[in-house]
Amino acid sequence: MTDNYNASNIQVLEGLDPVRKRPGMYIGSTDIRGLHHLIWEVIDNSIDEAMAGYCDHIIIKIHKDGSCSVTDNGRGIPVEKHPTTGISAVETVLTVLHAGGKFGGGGYKVSGGLHGVGVSVVNALSVRTEVTVERDGGKYFVAFEKGDPAEPLKKIANSKKNGTTVQFWPDDSIFETLNFDFKTVKRRLREQAYLTKGITLSFFDERKDQENAAQFYFEGGIRSFIQHLNASKERIGPIVAVEGDMDDVHVEVAMQYTQSFRENIACFTNNVTNPEGGTHLTGFSMGLTRVMNKYARENGLLKDKDPNFTNEDVKEGLTVILSIKVPDPQFEGQTKGKLGNSEVRTITDRVFSKKFIEFLAENPNDAKAIVNKCALATRARLAARAARDTVIRKGALDGLTLPGKLADCASKDPNVSELYIVEGDSAGGSAKQGRDRHTQAILPLRGKILNTENARLDRMLANNEIKSLVVALGTAIGETFDHSKLRYKKIVIMTDADVDGAHIRTLLLTLFFRHFKELVMNGNIFIAQPPLYKLQKGKKVWYTLTPEEKDELVKEHDIKGDNIQRYKGLGEMNPDQLWETTMDPTTRTMAQVTVDDAERADHIFKVLMGDEVPPRRKFIQTHASSVKDLDV
Repeated sequence: MTDNYNASNIQVLEGLDPVRKRPGMYIGSTDIRGLHHLIWEVIDNSIDEAMAGYCDHIIIKIHKDGSCSVTDNGRGIPVEKHPTTGISAVETVLTVLHAGGKFGGGGYKVSGGLHGVGVSVVNALSVRTEVTVERDGGKYFVAFEKGDPAEPLKKIANSKKNGTTVQFWPDDSIFETLNFDFKTVKRRLREQAYLTKGITLSFFDERKDQENAAQFYFEGGIRSFIQHLNASKERIGPIVAVEGDMDDVHVEVAMQYTQSFRENIACFTNNVTNPEGGTHLTGFSMGLTRVMNKYARENGLLKDKDPNFTNEDVKEGLTVILSIKVPDPQFEGQTKGKLGNSEVRTITDRVFSKKFIEFLAENPNDAKAIVNKCALATRARLAARAARDTVIRKGALDGLTLPGKLADCASKDPNVSELYIVEGDSAGGSAKQGRDRHTQAILPLRGKILNTENARLDRMLANNEIKSLVVALGTAIGETFDHSKLRYKKIVIMTDADVDGAHIRTLLLTLFFRHFKELVMNGNIFIAQPPLYKLQKGKKVWYTLTPEEKDELVKEHDIKGDNIQRYKGLGEMNPDQLWETTMDPTTRTMAQVTVDDAERADHIFKVLMGDEVPPRRKFIQTHASSVKDLDV
């Protein structure tokens, strides 16, 4: 392998100034997601070295002082003077936006890093960044503060090793939090190890005494990834692994069908996750649908009268890892949410289709089981459509655009309207009396709704509580879902602070995550935080959300037992109390439901709400000790 990676490979496009002024443009946000994005950027550069064949070990450390360091045994960032900037290549990479070895000149064939943007952005958004490079027989050091040079590049020792260490201290004037999360980083590293066969990723957290280290190495690559994702699912047939090259694009697919009703597809370009998919996903989907229909027709598994499988049918229950390596990736947005290269669609389609046709022909029993799964999905889709149309048609015929038990708000502006989903008639009555009738609608639920984790749409719409909720939301459901028709910007789950309330809340979250996921991703779902305790001393009243808050107030104000009230249900609160503590926008506390890690969320819902008992028992046993103040 020829190593022609030197200063001439580093091409300069523009300066660093905009980063600190508009950090969200470069890392997506300045909350905890943006904080972790700094780590991803530095790791991506080391992964690029691994993909180029120069690195097989990356060490990530979170230090006690709040900094993070990433060390690889790659070639090391070049240290000689850059021909354009007149300063060293490593200083150029760290201080100039769009300066890196990924624009041409042979530095990298494919790259997942931000094309030289990433490490300079990390530098700009950190109070201090230190870089240590080992290459060309020497060990070199350079430091920066808020993107500006602080200590010039100098040789500090001789060294026979090669590699780079980047250590950075995030700027607390930029980020809302500086607290890196061990589990978030651990999940990302596991993912990267699956995607890069033969690389070892070692992770150490020096801040705490509990779980503080992890190491990942997967010889099986994305095939091992599928095994991990499907570990708790009933599988149909073996893992299908496809790999091939066309026009300098490398396509790798691993997939397996399960008895689940949902697809689980993860897309990557040059090891960077693409949560919104892109042209590689479009190409895969086209090939999958075409091949499945062709095979089923040619082998008599689809009759003349049977409709073709849709893309939705062939992806039901399918777990897929789709990994593409492309020399010049074009992404929509700085955070690489969606791949845009038009040529990748055709390449992915052709590479995958050719190998998948061979698999079906060589494994007729597995192929038949997969076709039968798709046929079942088709029948269920048609039945669900008929059931949904019946619900909508019935509502229109009866003149019941909205369910009768919904106490709607006067406002028709979704931007100011809120829907409170309330447990039971008693709490519903208090909420209706205490609410702001102009902007707050109340929908009481009678009992626990259907567990929708494994329920098809036709069965769901036969459930009166779910039917009422679907009609109230206004978005429809399934393939006709339309987020623009949502009648309320905030949908608030308001249940009792006991076991039954928690169960109802989980059932509703399952419904929203599985069938209204766009509402979750857009931040429309909230959980009300009613108080657990009312404390009173004289005319002064306090409401607390936790036992710890209650204990502090009792100690601070010397409050006796008779003046402490524990709320076990919303129905125990007077309408004015419910308004003051839980519904008044000026005083209430609400938790917004977000999904930063869709794979983890999918797994938890499957464990908690699925049919398999052993994983659920293990989850409960593992987390039981962390439950506080449990009412049974």
